[in-house]
Formats: sequence, C-alpha cells, structure tokens
Amino acid sequence: MLIRGCEVEGARCDVRVDAAGGSIAEIAPTLAAAAGEPVIEARGGALLPGLNDHHAHLFAAAAALRSVRCGPPHVRGAAALAAALSSAPTGHDGWVRGVAYHESVAGELDRHALDRIEPARPVRVQHRTGALWVLNSAAITALRLDAGADAPGVERDGAGQATGRLFRLDAWLRDRVAGSAPGADSAPGSVPQAALRDLSQRYARCGVAGVTDTGADNGAAAVAAIAEAQRSGALGQRVLAMGDESLPQIATSLLATGALKLLLDERSLPDLGALTARIEAAHAGSRSVAVHCVTRVELHFALAAFAEAGARRGDRIEHASVAPPEAVREIARLRLTVVTQPGFVLERGDSYLRDVDAVDRAWLYRARAFLAQGVPLAAGSDAPYAEPDPWRAMRAACERRTADGAVLGSAEALTPEEALALFTAPLEAPGSPPPRLAPGARADLCLLRAPWQEARGNLRADLVTATWRAGHLLWNVETPAP
Repeated sequence: MLIRGCEVEGARCDVRVDAAGGSIAEIAPTLAAAAGEPVIEARGGALLPGLNDHHAHLFAAAAALRSVRCGPPHVRGAAALAAALSSAPTGHDGWVRGVAYHESVAGELDRHALDRIEPARPVRVQHRTGALWVLNSAAITALRLDAGADAPGVERDGAGQATGRLFRLDAWLRDRVAGSAPGADSAPGSVPQAALRDLSQRYARCGVAGVTDTGADNGAAAVAAIAEAQRSGALGQRVLAMGDESLPQIATSLLATGALKLLLDERSLPDLGALTARIEAAHAGSRSVAVHCVTRVELHFALAAFAEAGARRGDRIEHASVAPPEAVREIARLRLTVVTQPGFVLERGDSYLRDVDAVDRAWLYRARAFLAQGVPLAAGSDAPYAEPDPWRAMRAACERRTADGAVLGSAEALTPEEALALFTAPLEAPGSPPPRLAPGARADLCLLRAPWQEARGNLRADLVTATWRAGHLLWNVETPAP
C-alpha cells in the first residue's frame, strides 16, 4: 500500500507500507506505485503514529454503548431520568442498564427511587465514578438479595433489607445478572460482539490503534474474551490487559498482559503492609504494578506503599486525580509513570468546581507539573466513564476548559504537541517518546485530513481520515470498514 503526499514530521513525502509484514517499508519524497498496489491520496494530511488509549475498560465501554445515559449532559433533572429509564429498551440479559448517573440529576438513588420510575423490569444504574451500582426492587428480587444472597459491598438498612446500593461489586454483579437471565453467558466479555465492533469502530474513527484494558479483576476468562473478539474481527485494536494475580502472562502481536492492577478506595483502604506485600510479590515475579488513585488520601497511601516496597520500571499511578505538590515530587523521586485523564476537565469540570474542596481544585488532573518534574506522563479516556475520544482529551489538556467554559487549572495546560504525545507513546511504555515513522517501524498509523500546523489548532476526531494497525486498515473515511 502506498500513502501518497502525506506529511511526516513536517515534510511532504510518500510512505509505502508492507501490509503483510505490518511495517513501514519506504519513505521518500516520491515513490512510484507498483502494479496493482493500493494508493491512498493523503493530499498533504499529517501521518501520525496510531493513537493509544492508555486507560480504558473495554467490555464496560462496549456495554455502555447499549446502555441508557442517566447523567449530564444527556440527562439533567429527575423528570429526564424517569423518561430515559422508562423508555429504555430491555437488554439481551432481560435488564435495563443505565450508566453515568450523578447526584446532580435526582439526588442519591436507592431501590425506592428507582421503583418509582420502573417497578416492573429489573434495573441497574451505575454511578459515573464506576464505584456504585443502584438496583430497583425487581433487580434485588432477581439477585435474591433479600432472600439470602449477599456480598461485601451490598448496602443494607437497619432492618437488614438491601437498599439497592452496591459498592465495588462490578464482577459480582455481572456474573449474578448473567446467572439470573436464562441462557445468558456468565463469562467476562459476555457483551454482544456487535457492541464490541461498534466500540472498535468508534476508536478507529478517532485514529486509535491500541488500548490498555485496566480492569482490576481481569483474569484468564477476560483475556480469552478479548482474544476471541480480536479473532472474530469485532475488536481491531491491539490490547494490553492489566488484571489481578490470576492474569496469565502472555505476549502476542495483538494481545499482551501486563501490570497487576490494584484498586484503592478511600472508604475501605487495605492494610498498608498487605498492599506493600502485593507490590513486592508482583515485582518478584517481574511484574509491574498500577494503582488506582482518585483522591489525595489514596495517592499518598499508594506512594507510601511504593516507598516501602520499592518501585520498578513500568509501575504506574492511574488517574492521580488530586496530586498536591509534595505528591508530584514523591512520584518523581520514585520514578513512577502517571496515566491521567485530562478529558475529565471538560466532561466533569463544572461538577468539580461545585463539589471539590477549594484547596484541591488546583491539583486536579495535573499535566504540566508532572512534565516539569520529569515524570513520564500518558493519558487514557477511562471509557466508559468518559468518551472514548482522545481528541477531546487532547483539547481539554490544552484549553483546560469545562463544558460551561470555565477554566480549571490553567497552569497545567499543555501544548498540542505535548497533548498528542500523551496518546502516541507505545502501549507497553506510556510516557516514553512516541515512535518515529521510519522504515522498519510498525505501521500503526493515523492519517489526518490537514497538515499538523493546521490540525494543532483544531484537535477534533473529524480530522482523522484513516487508521491502520500494523498495516491493516481499521477505518477509512471514504470506505468505512463494515
């Protein structure tokens, strides 16, 4: 395949891709097309390394595409929530599934609040943080929560009755829902292949060739489900999967497994010695560790554990949502990588300005401070908890504006080039320099419709005209993949 008239590192040239080998074969000012060779006319558009979403939840993001949105900006107010849920179609598992709820819509939800909206069908609604699911009474009955079934994280009232609120029980709820639906598949990744295909194409339209799945409970079943989605063609992106201690360690051209993912929750932090021991055990097995930290307390707790256990290359802090100066310095001292989500400045910034303590607002989703301290920095979408669109996140990293136009943390703003680099580092080395497009390099590519000097002032997904993973076309604006 020949990409004619593209811009690479500011120079106009032709690029030949060896699709069979998955790599770039030649780059020159002009190249003659071979007989029968497919030719893509770039018309001066920038050719970039394929983008990587360094923090996402694949199956949850795919499921969210088939779920009803229950929070801003799609739903605002109790009446809108009631209309959204009551008109929502029943899913393949027999349930109504809602996502992205926030208290600004209708206050704190419980079973009784949902019963007033939808009393007949089983309903589950996820909070936009991902930490909480709320069930109505029909769902509670289906799961037998008032008839003996229980798990740590099931909230109950003074009489022992389930309130409908489940904390940090994603895997448990997924398996119980599948078990309550006759004929449903209870394995991880039981999301319909069509939903995964929709997610993959959405990523491809944004130029994304690779995704890191950061599920803390990923194990052998999750890896098998990802591999099957790739084999079927539903999932075109390369995947790096994190998971728990049961995650098998594999490395293929399309799928690799990596870090031990540790999920901290300020409400129920583990014993510091136990967390340190898990980090030490992972390191002893030559495995890096990634720790979820969305509060100041969680971040300091994780840093204390890394200071005790020692840090190794590849250890990561996920989110670093609230990072005061002393924490940034300690991250730099420990030589940890940070994978953050600048897109939340745009998508949730107005809520942060209302709800987050004033002392912490300056430390939200920092970027410039990390780079100034030499901390390797990359970014992810955290889909489905934000849109799986790196360009929105890049724009937010540069503008630091909320949806309502307020500025949040202007001192943390990046240049367009720095924002792009957050998503072009290799999956296995976030925060490292992006790969150069040169002969022999892997042909993970993103073609824009404009030169970079034009595109840098308009960071939007509609710039992308084609995406390749290892020379395999994932999407082309002229001939979209089926």
